[in-house]
Amino acid sequence: MRNKIPCSAERLSLLDPPMIQAVVDRNAFHIGNQYLSENRVRIVEADDAQISSAVIGNSGLYEQTIRLKEGHLISKCSCALPEEPMCRHCIAVLLEYHRWAQPRNSQQKKAKPSAAPQPTQTSPNRDSATAPYPASTTDLKLGEVMAFVEWLQPAIKALEHGQPLPDSPKLGGDLASWVQAIRTLEERRRESEEIRVNLESDMRDREANVGRLMQQLQTSMEEVKATQANSQQLQQELSACKVMLAKVSEVASEVGSYGSQLKSVAGEVMAKGSQLDKLAQSFKEVSTALKPLAKTSADS
Repeated sequence: MRNKIPCSAERLSLLDPPMIQAVVDRNAFHIGNQYLSENRVRIVEADDAQISSAVIGNSGLYEQTIRLKEGHLISKCSCALPEEPMCRHCIAVLLEYHRWAQPRNSQQKKAKPSAAPQPTQTSPNRDSATAPYPASTTDLKLGEVMAFVEWLQPAIKALEHGQPLPDSPKLGGDLASWVQAIRTLEERRRESEEIRVNLESDMRDREANVGRLMQQLQTSMEEVKATQANSQQLQQELSACKVMLAKVSEVASEVGSYGSQLKSVAGEVMAKGSQLDKLAQSFKEVSTALKPLAKTSADS
């Protein structure tokens, strides 16, 4: 990955952490600063115009080239991360270079009144007094470096396949810290794997619980639908009962009117019955009075 950023700084050592943080992605800066604190950065060759370096990332070893040219900061890294405008590995390299450049610049400022200007040295194999990077870079033995590289290749494959790291050779200095950084990376990977497995198990449990809740919800919805159907049927029956009660009320009203009429007729019948009784009594009295007259007529 290669990126190009406008830069007003005249030297790479003038790029301090706030300036770097202001132009890069916040998360990438945080990870790059973490790489710096874990001693994952190795600067191979550097001056105020160009830096060649290597960084142990989360998935392997990556190489970087950073240049300051014609008012632009040009960074190139062998990683494939999409971080813009600069990846976490180049950020870690700039932070590491600035950390080393500060005491060096202070020493040069103190020596400037009495010392003649010295040409910039870019090779890591020059004298430590003029080399742009600490003398520890010249303390590495070729055999140790080759042993580290031979161990690094199967270690990267083990990291990629999630397997335990192979036994590391006995190394000293920065190489030992690099091996320890890789082992720390492996421990974090295992912890992340355990967390991932636990999260997947928890996710499966949650999905099963959600499935049960969905079934219960579906059953409840069916019960609600059945209850609604029963409610509609009850409402229809209630409406029918109201119609029947209205008819019964009408019939009761009619029966009440017929009852009053029957009472009136019964009163009339009773009155006529009383009259008939009086008439019958009168007939009876007339009959009684006529009986002696009929007997007298028969005797004569």
